[in-house]
Amino acid sequence: MQNTRLLTFQKSIRVFSQMLFWVPVAAFSLLLIYNTIPYFSFSKNFDFIEERSFLFQSNLYNASFYIHIAAGALCIGTALIQFSRYILKKSKAIHRISGKIYVFVVLFLGAPTGLYMSFFAKGSFWERALFMFMAGWWFITTLYGLSTIHKRNVVAHKIWMIRSYAMAMTAVTFRVYHIMFYLLGWGHLENYEVSLWISVIGNMLFAEWVIWRQSKQYLKSFAT
Repeated sequence: MQNTRLLTFQKSIRVFSQMLFWVPVAAFSLLLIYNTIPYFSFSKNFDFIEERSFLFQSNLYNASFYIHIAAGALCIGTALIQFSRYILKKSKAIHRISGKIYVFVVLFLGAPTGLYMSFFAKGSFWERALFMFMAGWWFITTLYGLSTIHKRNVVAHKIWMIRSYAMAMTAVTFRVYHIMFYLLGWGHLENYEVSLWISVIGNMLFAEWVIWRQSKQYLKSFAT
């Protein structure tokens, strides 16, 4: 009886911890998607567009921008479906379809346009280099996620998709840090650069921690 109560308590703690992580992630992800919608009025009265008005005179940059933000919103939305254990258990078809959408959008839309736009990113050479790395790493991790599932290596597939999702979520975490530092009174450029670096490095480290933790649980299940 005592062991049953302990197991129930441990399960409750685990569920609560997962909710503590996924509820804010889902909320901020949906907020980002919502905030993307006004851009498709194609109005030029947005701070981002006004700051880079000379770039938006280029048809290629203009098209890349709208493709990239649409791709980002779609990737973040489908990724939430991908990591839902409930959906995976109830309907593998939904998981596969959303996964195919995510992979296609990243490989053919999101990462290529992100790479192109990184050459014109705000900040120093190092910030532009970081954006180039992000686009490249997002592409590579997603490609490996695709190739491993084709080989039916589910464990490796999950590992690479966690890394891919971490890159997709930099769009969300960057804005969270940016708002936080803005409220602390940081200057715009300093805020932008620090938020960007913390977001990318933080997301990558968090992804590796999640992979390490889940690997321990996976090995433990075999030991028992």
